[in-house]
Amino acid sequence: MQGETREKFGLLLGLVGVICFSLTLPSTSIAVEYFGTTVVGLGRTVVAAILVAVVFIVRKEKLPTLRQFKSLLIVAFGAVLGFPLLSSRAMESLPVSHGAVELALLPLATAGFAMFRAGEVPSVKFWISSIIGSLAVIVYALHLGFGQLQFADLALLAAVVILGLSYAEGGKLAKEVGSWQVIAWAIMIGAPFFIIPVGLNLTTEMLHAPIHAWVSFIYLAVVSQFLAYVAWYSGMAMGGIARVSQIQYLQPFLMILFATVFLDESITFFTLVIAVIVVFSVILGKNATVSKKGAVSVKN
Repeated sequence: MQGETREKFGLLLGLVGVICFSLTLPSTSIAVEYFGTTVVGLGRTVVAAILVAVVFIVRKEKLPTLRQFKSLLIVAFGAVLGFPLLSSRAMESLPVSHGAVELALLPLATAGFAMFRAGEVPSVKFWISSIIGSLAVIVYALHLGFGQLQFADLALLAAVVILGLSYAEGGKLAKEVGSWQVIAWAIMIGAPFFIIPVGLNLTTEMLHAPIHAWVSFIYLAVVSQFLAYVAWYSGMAMGGIARVSQIQYLQPFLMILFATVFLDESITFFTLVIAVIVVFSVILGKNATVSKKGAVSVKN
């Protein structure tokens, strides 16, 4: 595949990944009503592990080293435990459009942890943009919570921080084990520990859940938890991390759109304004200058 064609295909895969991720919160909101937080949050990993195991066997993937395994534990803690569980808990009571605004901070959290892991010193511009974005989200949450932060808001913000750490660690590890293999190994590490809690929370009533609930759960397990990562990481590898990662700014708006289309949520002008402010602050923060300790400032 020629260079230009490869880049375009990479951008297309990146867009597919972002669209797939944008359906995660709407699917979670639907599924959690019928299956509960534990089954939706952890059960998706158990199902995804079956698919990953088949892929690993066919490809004859080699086992990670002990050092790589330690990094994979961090990825698993965020991407297959913390975020799915906390976001499922939050979606029990939060509208998807509300969650989309808070989740828009994820690229900024990832960039912050990536700087920290690389020994870089964030600039004043990075911190200012982080404060603006965070304050916008807090004001939004307080406005919808009638002057106080709900537990669901705190859960989702914690999920953003945890997943940001996981993404940063995974991005660094991907250079060694491969792009999508990072999330695949994280799934295989977490799944065995989730079988018992998921099994204890299964009920016969779940068998009678409507088809849209089952479709949502299967989507979370097969697409959100694994295939979306394959498209996203493969897209960045082919189209370039810098170019493809810009597509991620569309994610909160796509989530809001899907919330309107599939969940019939009414979207206010205030929600769109806050979303624009948060995304703008994320763009500024990700493109802020950083410097190595004792070195000259460089641009991200």
